[in-house]
Amino acid sequence: MGQQQLLFIIIAVIIVGIAIAVGISIVSAQTVATFRDSIINDLNHLASYAYDFRIRLRSMGGGQGDYSGFTIPTKMKENEDALFTVVKAEVNSVVLCAASIDNPSNTVQVTVGVDGKINNWTFGGEFQ
Repeated sequence: MGQQQLLFIIIAVIIVGIAIAVGISIVSAQTVATFRDSIINDLNHLASYAYDFRIRLRSMGGGQGDYSGFTIPTKMKENEDALFTVVKAEVNSVVLCAASIDNPSNTVQVTVGVDGKINNWTFGGEFQ
């Protein structure tokens, strides 16, 4: 009878250990997804700002149908989640990149097209 009880205790400890490991893994994955979603939201806002620049007249500080002069305003270059950069600004598109503050290898890169829509999403690091 004593060996059976000892076996049950060992099995219970193993099951609890596995449950704790799975729980930690789930919380970690959720944290990464939350950061990725927050950065995606920030990129959507920045893409909207870039499109506003494109359609604004040059006399009003815009691109007058052109993304080539677009730069990210100083206040929008960095927040608590990511650092944002312009990879390439051309006439008909601008490529924006966001690198996570916590882990710079976690990146999201997007292309804003002529109509202001975002396409060509590229995820790097743990965001894949």
